[in-house]
Amino acid sequence: MSRATVGTLLVGLLVLACGPEQAARAERDARVYRVPVTGTIELGLAPFIERSLAEAEAIGAAAVVLDIETPGGRVDAAQRIVNAVSEADVPVYALVNRRAFSAGAMIALAADRVYMVPGSVMGAATPVTGEGQKAPEKIVSAMRSEMRALAESRGLDPRVAEAMVDESIAIDGVVEEGKLLTLTADEAVALDYAEPIEGLEALLAALELEDARVVATETNWAEGLVRFITNPLVAPLLLSLGFLGLLVEIKTPTFGLAGAAGVVSLGLFFGGHYLVGLAGMEEFMILGAAMVALAVEAFVVPGFGVFGILGIAGLAVGIYMSLVSQLSTMADYSQAAGILSAAVIVALVAGWALLRYLPTSRSFLRSGIFLGESTKREGGYLSAAVRSELIGREGVALTDLRPAGVGRFDDERVDVVAEEGWLEAGTPIEVLRAEGYRHVVRALNPEDIKEPGEASEAGDETHDAGDDDGPDAP
Repeated sequence: MSRATVGTLLVGLLVLACGPEQAARAERDARVYRVPVTGTIELGLAPFIERSLAEAEAIGAAAVVLDIETPGGRVDAAQRIVNAVSEADVPVYALVNRRAFSAGAMIALAADRVYMVPGSVMGAATPVTGEGQKAPEKIVSAMRSEMRALAESRGLDPRVAEAMVDESIAIDGVVEEGKLLTLTADEAVALDYAEPIEGLEALLAALELEDARVVATETNWAEGLVRFITNPLVAPLLLSLGFLGLLVEIKTPTFGLAGAAGVVSLGLFFGGHYLVGLAGMEEFMILGAAMVALAVEAFVVPGFGVFGILGIAGLAVGIYMSLVSQLSTMADYSQAAGILSAAVIVALVAGWALLRYLPTSRSFLRSGIFLGESTKREGGYLSAAVRSELIGREGVALTDLRPAGVGRFDDERVDVVAEEGWLEAGTPIEVLRAEGYRHVVRALNPEDIKEPGEASEAGDETHDAGDDDGPDAP
């Protein structure tokens, strides 16, 4: 009997002994992905969980464990995560360690099974507005339906899930009317909503994966940057810098550092929100039109007018649209309005302060960043090289000096200024001072005028003494 035949028989015996389910598990890569679902649920978290699930599916991981510790967050972000978990081809389990409130409860119910450590809680999933008040009935109804559908898909009592959202639902022995349901670990186990577990190692043992290698996923630099940019505390800062940079740029004649900082800040804001699915082509089209209007205002039309107003309005509309989505709740709309309002107010106040006080700041004047209304000779600048060699040169005024005009010195024309009074063209002049482009001259008295040969040596004559046939050569 050949080795191949023996191997085939052994594999067949293994399948018969272990059963098809365990044999299939043995063929899978014995790795378990642990995905942390911590902090506030926001849209930057959704791409990270989607990537982690995709990686687990790609390598054929045995399971994915969502390690949940969250106070909740955006419903639209939770819905993206729920969709990714529900559509995953790999088993997904939720480990509530220690809290799964609001959107966290929704994510936990989307898993194949919920496990809760002692002392953990889950529930309180009613949506609220930006002021902390209960959201309108339309939003509550949508959330209630989401939770009921998740419970029904897992074979659980849907009324329990609805009671986590709506305090008007009463369940005998569980929660009375007027109180929102939040389950402790023991209560969730009694209602078959969860199973008790001591921790991750105990969970792996319960899943018969105690020998599996645990892969702890972490956000990469790009996902971390996106989560940082889309954070509700960082987004207003980027918007404020963007608005402030554009505001300063409109008030300056050329494109400089302020405009570049504004464009970069807005680029980071829109880029981050585009990656998390909030900003789309519509928002970028509105942003492009707004930037064109602002460019016309800055470089074509002087002052601040219609194009500036249209540009700023378009920019505000594009920003607001990029802060909300079709799945946003009233709380998300309120938060978006608050972020935009705060950014505009900060930009206006900071812009007013910059334009009002910085140009007169002594520190900036001394550093040379700003120029004052006047400068001293010691701290000023020269627009032309100093012609020291002209001092003492004699020439003639080509034009009337009133007091400025043009003088000729040998074969060179020079702009000059009379020291005193007005001089007529043809007046002999002498350069007294050279101050950059300004050459100060005075009129020469007839006795001060030097004859052409006066500075020559005595023996250097311009004609022969005995030549009387013609006039002296000049």
